[in-house]
Formats: sequence, structure tokens, C-alpha cells
Amino acid sequence: MSDGEPLVDGQPPGPDGLPVLGNQLAFLREPYEFMTRTAQEYGDVAYWEDPGGPIYQLNHPEYIEQVLVQRNERYVKGARFQNVLRPITGNGILNSEGAVWRRNRHLIQPAFHPDRIREYAEMMTEFTDKALETWKAGQTRDVHEDMMEVTLKIVARALFGADVDEHVHAVGSALEEFMTATESLAHFVLPPSVPTPARLRIRRARERLDEVVYALIEERRANPTENDVISKLLQGRPDATAGNASSMSTEQIRDEVVTLLLAGHETTALSLTLTFYALAKNPHVEERLVTELEEVLDGRLPTMDDLSKLTYTERVVKESMRLYPPVPGIIREPVKPDVIAGYEVRPGSTVRMHQWVVHRDPRWYDDPLAFRPERWTDEMEADLPKLAYFPFAAGPRRCIGDRFAMLEARLILATVYQRYHLELVPGTDLDLRATITARPKHPIPMTVHER
Repeated sequence: MSDGEPLVDGQPPGPDGLPVLGNQLAFLREPYEFMTRTAQEYGDVAYWEDPGGPIYQLNHPEYIEQVLVQRNERYVKGARFQNVLRPITGNGILNSEGAVWRRNRHLIQPAFHPDRIREYAEMMTEFTDKALETWKAGQTRDVHEDMMEVTLKIVARALFGADVDEHVHAVGSALEEFMTATESLAHFVLPPSVPTPARLRIRRARERLDEVVYALIEERRANPTENDVISKLLQGRPDATAGNASSMSTEQIRDEVVTLLLAGHETTALSLTLTFYALAKNPHVEERLVTELEEVLDGRLPTMDDLSKLTYTERVVKESMRLYPPVPGIIREPVKPDVIAGYEVRPGSTVRMHQWVVHRDPRWYDDPLAFRPERWTDEMEADLPKLAYFPFAAGPRRCIGDRFAMLEARLILATVYQRYHLELVPGTDLDLRATITARPKHPIPMTVHER
């Protein structure tokens, strides 16, 4: 993979597309089928086009590692990614670059230090246990909505020291409207300045979020604490009269808070929802999970110290994120020329790397479409190529909250399944979107049964 390797003439093989639209329409119509079929038919590097320009789809861990880790300085998240997220998250750490990203990540990082994450564990289980008190045997519930609510409350308390009970509906509806709007073809074809109906819906979603977030910022400005993220960001904003170039505007603080508020609960809620679905479809896995919970916990709430003994619980979470990765794909744009598998990749193109594809590749996983947590042995993980599993991305832009998310997912899963068995309502299909996250298009109704 050196710059001196021989170049391959032409472009990699790939699907033909329509005039002007390229393959964008095919991707939006059946995203999971399209990305999977492209990998199966055209190999480890596939080439296709859409209105934004050339696309290189990488389907091999070695090439993904090259982009995300080994030569990450040649790539940025880029306009394609930012044009989708920026209308709602602004210039937060999820889509900022360079010095702004480094400074703000440095300010936020202490909230995710292992010692701080340990402090969050008890709060996570308490919030979950309180939510479960509203569940009744025989009820049919939308578990995705339930998980979105509890993880939102957890992230708001953990990172911002705030209670957002009264804002749950506003945040949830804004996020739903935003995610739906990003599926519009016009969003990808027309310039960002064109006020399409989808962009108007995003604007309304932002207005609802801003009401919540600016209120949180003003509350912390009036009553700062030692450890919450908003107070840290405010402390990183010295008096403007000092002329300090590192000062942060209130709008920039807003962008970071929105990013953490949304990213900090969306993916964990999805992971849990999809885990519930997988367990309902695989009762033998649920039985083994519950046996471990009974042996280790004996009816009490899980703690941080229990996690080392809840090995099968961890494997269930890992396997769920393999089979149903909450983020189904990552994109990067080269700012310098690179060579991948002998093909020259130049600025102006886009590189796509899909967890959904790589995590289901039979080269790395036996019986890849089966939900088999027991596959996650130490030996299996040692033999697995580095980037054959990357639910949190990799390299410098690896998810800042990966430890937080894994802790939260295991504790919530253990808390729920000690008390309840969740039965999938017959006829419920898993129909996932593939925009920024793998969000269910429809509710996931499950009937609650006490243990």
C-alpha cells in the first residue's frame, strides 16, 4: 500500500448508473441491498458515481484501516457528510475539522475519562430501573421509543448535569424529523442553498432543539459546576476583550451540546432496540443471557464491578453491533491523492466504508447472518483483522463516547432482562433506514412479560 506501488489503469469495477443521478437513487431506495450487492459483485474496491462525484466503496479491512488509521491525515469527513449534519449539529466535533476539532475534543474528553465513566454507572441503572417501573405485564410497547427516552435522560444528566424530562418529546420529535428529511433525494442532488421541503423540516427541527439547548447553556452559565461538559466549554471561552483566539462563541458551545445530546443517546438507543429484536428472534440466546444475569446478579441492579463477570452480556452487545451496526457506514473525502489497492484516489471523490457490509462478510465471520454471541471468544478476536469490526469507527476520529456507550448498553440490557422477557409482536419486520444511523422506519412493538 505504499505510494510507490504500481497503479492500476482505469477505475475499479462497479455498477452502472443513471445519467446525472448515477447510483444515488438506487442507493436511497434499497441502501443495504445496494451496498451489499456492490461488494459481492465487484470485490474489495468498487467504483460508482452519484451527483456528488466519484465513489470508492471499500469492502476490505486492510483498505479501511489505511483510510481511517494509517493515512488518516489525507482524509476529512468532507462536504458530503457535513452538508447532511451541519444544518442540525453545526460545527460540533462530529463534523468539524483541524484545529477547531482538536481544541473542542480536548475540552470534552475529560467527560469520557475512565474514572468519570465509572461514576456514571449507578446513575445509568437507576434511570433504567425508574423507567421500568412504568412497564406493566401484558403491555405492548415501542421499545425504540422507550430506549430513546431513557438514553436521552442518561446522557443529559451524565454530561450536562441536567434533567430533560419535560423536553424528551421535543428532542425526540426533532430528531425523527431530521432523520426522515435526510432521506430526501433532493437533499443530495440540489445545492444546500435550495430551500427544499426536507430542508425546511430540518430547520424546524433545529428550532425545537435550540430552545432546549440554549436553555441548558444559560442554566449552566448561571450555575456552573466542576465537571459537566457545558461548564467546561464555558470555561474555555475567556473574556472576548482578552483577544484570545481560542475563545468559544455561544453558538459553538450550542453545536457541541447538540452533537453530544444527539449522538450520545441515538446510537446506544438503536443498539439496545436492535439487541432486543435479535434476542426475541433467538430465544436460546436470551435464555443463556438470563442465566448469566441470575448467577451473577441474583436480582439486584448491576454495577460497574459486575461487568467483568457478565462476559456473555458483553458478547450479546458486541454481536448485536456486528449484525446490526447502529452506524451502517462511514464516508471520507481525500484532501491529498492516495493509492488504494493500486487505484489512484484523488480529491473530489468520496470513500465509503460500510460496517454493514464488512461485519457480515463470511471471510471474517462464520455463518455471518446468524446472531451468535458465543463467537466472540478471545481467540476469535485475536484472529480477526483489525478493521473487520469497527462499530465506533477507528483512528483519531474514533467515537469519543465508545466506552460510555458500551457501559450503558450492558448495564441497561442487564437491568431490563432481569425483570422482563420481551416478545416481538407477530408480523413485525425490521425495516431500517441507512442515513446517518440505522434507524427503524417503523415502531418495534414488543409485549412485556414479567420473569
